Amino acid sequence: MSSKRNINFLLVDDLESNLIALEAILEREGLTLLKARSGREALEMLLVHEIALAFVDVQMPEMTGFELAETMRGTERTKSVPIIFLTAGIVDQKRRIEGYESGAVDFLLKPIDPAILLNKAATFYDLARQRQDLE
Repeated sequence: MSSKRNINFLLVDDLESNLIALEAILEREGLTLLKARSGREALEMLLVHEIALAFVDVQMPEMTGFELAETMRGTERTKSVPIIFLTAGIVDQKRRIEGYESGAVDFLLKPIDPAILLNKAATFYDLARQRQDLE
């Protein structure tokens, strides 16, 4: 029997339906999916939980995904959390560069292709599991 801790992914989107859809696609044994409906809520979760990957909606009220990422980069505990931005619109080159500069490792366009989402998630899950094995 393995005593390994679950890997935590953070899902951030202001629309509950999007969070439910992401959860349905990503759910697997050994993975805990933490859901936040705002940037503020995401920051609170990031201070409490060790996060292996954050899926962050770009367009949210109050605090955009880019603003959340910039805040994360300015905090020691959260600065190295990888971020995959989710966006409903085509991101022009300038905005894409802004996203990468704020900490994105990738962008996924909505509607999300489940196969692509699962592939990217599996990569970060495996990396987090390897880090645990080294501890």
